[in-house]
Amino acid sequence: MRLAYTEDQELFRDTVRDFLADQCTTTHVRAAWAADSAISSRWQELAKVGVTGIVVPEEHDGLGMGDEELAAVLVETGYAALPEPLLEAAVAVGLLAEFAPDAGWLARIASGAATASVLLPGQRLAVEAAAADLLVIGLDNGDVHVVNPADCELTAQRSVDRSRKLYTVGFEPVPETLVASGAQAALARAADRGALGAAAQLLGLTRRMLDMTVEYAKQRVQRGVLIGTHQSVQHHLANVLIKLEFAKPVVLRAAYSLARDLPSAARDVSMAKIYATEAADLAARNCLQVHGAIGYTEEHDLQLFMKRAWALGTAWGDVGTHRDRVATDLLGDTPAPTTPSF
Repeated sequence: MRLAYTEDQELFRDTVRDFLADQCTTTHVRAAWAADSAISSRWQELAKVGVTGIVVPEEHDGLGMGDEELAAVLVETGYAALPEPLLEAAVAVGLLAEFAPDAGWLARIASGAATASVLLPGQRLAVEAAAADLLVIGLDNGDVHVVNPADCELTAQRSVDRSRKLYTVGFEPVPETLVASGAQAALARAADRGALGAAAQLLGLTRRMLDMTVEYAKQRVQRGVLIGTHQSVQHHLANVLIKLEFAKPVVLRAAYSLARDLPSAARDVSMAKIYATEAADLAARNCLQVHGAIGYTEEHDLQLFMKRAWALGTAWGDVGTHRDRVATDLLGDTPAPTTPSF
């Protein structure tokens, strides 16, 4: 096992990184906060780079890549706080590829002509449900439905990160929208892809908050001295770096396991979500403390990344949920949910 990206994976990751540095600045993120939908023309530009079709099978005009490549890209979308629901679309693609491959949606998502969101068992809210072209809904009984969001009763909910447009979904199952029955295993795999993707994005967010704060500490002068020269500041930031470096291989391992459908995949994903969430939480606390009061004001960019980290920390299963899954897997004590709650 080699827990590192291949040369091709690094090349694709770097291409996405360069694209986002130009096309997803903090100005763009702030615009998504103010807009009714975070989906913009950037979705079509992402399609040109191949990002929207990263896990779409090649026979449907996608790149046909897997969870390792997806995780590498999602780290970069976390670093940029990309507003578009790329993770949710990737989860939807997995279910569409398995249960509705000939409906035409896969090619449309890959080309950037369509967006998708998902609502899985245990989740209460769907990201960008109102602006999505289709919504993949999994029910507790294992049924999978593909529906037009316009046919659902959508109620907007406020998120701490206002670039994440959240909705409760009122939906009445009908035979015409049913694409699979008894698909609990597939829905659990989809939830694991979502949790892995959130963990990858949290890694990127942690790195972004750390980079911003290191740069700030090099410039901020207090009482005639750069604050970055103080050991207390250095220790705060060093602790974040340690957490980040410990989380990276755990996320890589989870991507490796999920891509190969290993027996340990669910446990590995939960470990990744725990480690990445804890790293991002520490980054938010310590970086805010180094910035001082300016860090939590809406005028400062740090709050954009802190709030995305807080939102993703509870999305696709919080730390408590995933710790329960790990304990159950290792000890076989009490049943744990197979699908993380939102």
